[in-house]
Amino acid sequence: MKKKLVPFFILSWMYGFSQEQKAVASENDTIKAWSIQGQNTLMLNQAAFSNWIGGGANNIGWLAGANYNLTYEKGKDLWENIIILGYGQNNTKGVGTRKTQDVINLSTNYGREFRKHWYISGGLGLQSQFAAGYEDGNNPAAKKLSNFMAPGYFTIGVGVTYRPNDNFTLTLRPANARWTFVLDNDLQYAGNYGLKNDNDSSLFQFGFLGTAMYKVKIMDNISLINTGSVFSNYLDHPERLVLSYSGILNMKINKFVSTNITLDLLYDHNQIRKTQLKQTLGVGFAYNIDNGKKRSDNKTNQSWQK
Repeated sequence: MKKKLVPFFILSWMYGFSQEQKAVASENDTIKAWSIQGQNTLMLNQAAFSNWIGGGANNIGWLAGANYNLTYEKGKDLWENIIILGYGQNNTKGVGTRKTQDVINLSTNYGREFRKHWYISGGLGLQSQFAAGYEDGNNPAAKKLSNFMAPGYFTIGVGVTYRPNDNFTLTLRPANARWTFVLDNDLQYAGNYGLKNDNDSSLFQFGFLGTAMYKVKIMDNISLINTGSVFSNYLDHPERLVLSYSGILNMKINKFVSTNITLDLLYDHNQIRKTQLKQTLGVGFAYNIDNGKKRSDNKTNQSWQK
């Protein structure tokens, strides 16, 4: 339960911080060092059947998420912080409760500009989930597949960042350390998530990490955010790339209601030798926060978030 409350504490802090910054800044101060952009969502879905010949099962589901970008830009300094949190469940009659979304993705990247749009940069990231995952949904009697920090991925590295505007960021780190943590004793056996021996709790890798983010405004109130990454481990089978892609299509109905379609693709040889796919669609409530103008001269670069 404590793990599920974490997103709400973070959102409360960020909202209070954004309000404080807005009060301090003068009306004429249109260029600020800090910019906070984010979206909080609560998606709901439900279906009910009674004497329906076509069949079906009553079900209800929910999905809560937070996606924040906190950016500091001043002089030649660029510091970007990303917070992505999500959790959702679906309850189907006769089947029970199943998890539909579970993600923790935190990252920070600091850069010092050495050429227009180019930065010498260094950063770190953390990826995991809130709750246990099982072969049969959320059924504890089934085989456990994952848990909080099992796996958990921590990365730290240095390289260069190219950022011509607010809509595109490319980071290349030729020196990047990656730790895979498996802190659940039930999952600590050789071969699982790349662990070398039984009872190991972590795996160290060192290699190249490339990440990219591209935002597209398709039309008014419809935007697409694409993120992707590639990792190659210099120390063992560098040809076995870890590849990931995430796409979020947001269709805004009004100020507080929107439709989100998400697509996630992942290939990691140490997890499963198949491409993993996750897709969600939901209609629900969305609350956006946009506090502060970034250093970029192009205000239209932020239109995707409004």
